[in-house]
Amino acid sequence: MSATAPDAAAAPPSGAPRPAAAEPLLAVNNIEVVYNDVILVLRGLSLAVPQGEIVALLGANGAGKSTTLKAISGLLRTEEGEVTRGDIRFAGERIDGAEPHEIVRKGIFQVMEGRRIVADMTPVENLRLGAFTRSDAEVRRDIEMVFEYFPRLKERTGLAGYLSGGEQQMLAIGRALMARPKLILMDEPSMGLSPLLVKEVFGIIRRLNRELGITILLVEQNARMALSVAGYGYVMEQGKVVLDGTAEQLANNEDVKEFYLGGHGAERKSFRNLKSYKRRKRWL
Repeated sequence: MSATAPDAAAAPPSGAPRPAAAEPLLAVNNIEVVYNDVILVLRGLSLAVPQGEIVALLGANGAGKSTTLKAISGLLRTEEGEVTRGDIRFAGERIDGAEPHEIVRKGIFQVMEGRRIVADMTPVENLRLGAFTRSDAEVRRDIEMVFEYFPRLKERTGLAGYLSGGEQQMLAIGRALMARPKLILMDEPSMGLSPLLVKEVFGIIRRLNRELGITILLVEQNARMALSVAGYGYVMEQGKVVLDGTAEQLANNEDVKEFYLGGHGAERKSFRNLKSYKRRKRWL
């Protein structure tokens, strides 16, 4: 199976198949990313995200998943990184090289790893930060829309720093919704959450896709949960895609089962280095 664009006619996990698009909403074409002019992180990475779909990006720590999202959202420069080869296109328009605020205006919003909410502001004030491109009337209407998806946030009137981890993740997603995005980039939404909250957050991700039609590129180490909501997925190792396919194909792939779906930390510690070696030898 090669790293090719997903079949836009493939049905998501549930619901009727969406009509095939002429081109993907997001296309990342053979990009290389270098940090500090010397550290090559992405090595000819390509992927495609069809409009209205959820696409999962899987891989171990250090594979380059977060760097991929930052390349798309224009945040590499904050860490002395840049795209040195290839191109990134959104709705047919090239966006690599654009400023982050320009990319947000085009309809892309990234939910950062670790939430990145402003702790000494209230939830409503945090939500308004996501709507800096919008009018006041639209902001008020959309805050109510966010509260419909996250009613718990409406009850929290204190500082956001006092919210639970799950509530902070909901606030981060709600802030993304305030920008009225066409595409949300989600980086590890399950990080630090209890299994019950993980299930709740992924249920909300599925609803946002189905009810609002928002396209989602999902970076997630919990491969089982990611594949349960995604229609297509890519597996990364050392800065490049080594495997891709429908969520069902990846879930049934023996290598994916061994390296990402099995054990969940239950394997004996002495086998961890061996598993990493086997994974790299298999795909690299």
